[in-house]
Amino acid sequence: MGSLGPFELVLIFLAILLIFGAKRIPEIARGLGKGIKEFKSATREISNEFNVDDSSNRIDPPRQAPHSAPREPGSSQQESPTRQESPSQH
Repeated sequence: MGSLGPFELVLIFLAILLIFGAKRIPEIARGLGKGIKEFKSATREISNEFNVDDSSNRIDPPRQAPHSAPREPGSSQQESPTRQESPSQH
């Protein structure tokens, strides 16, 4: 089973011509074209909805301080203060 050759396409066209008639074929083609156009616009709208840049509504992860050279124990740099619990939180 391969693709349709020119002979098969002519047979299909003649069958359509006999079934629908010469006057109805342009109407059918117009309707098919409108349907394809509407389908393309609908798929474009849906893809645009998914691609909307809503960065103003996003929550950014917390920023981390840039990594610096490791500190040696007992160096003169102060370590960051640790969180102390207040007595009322127990």
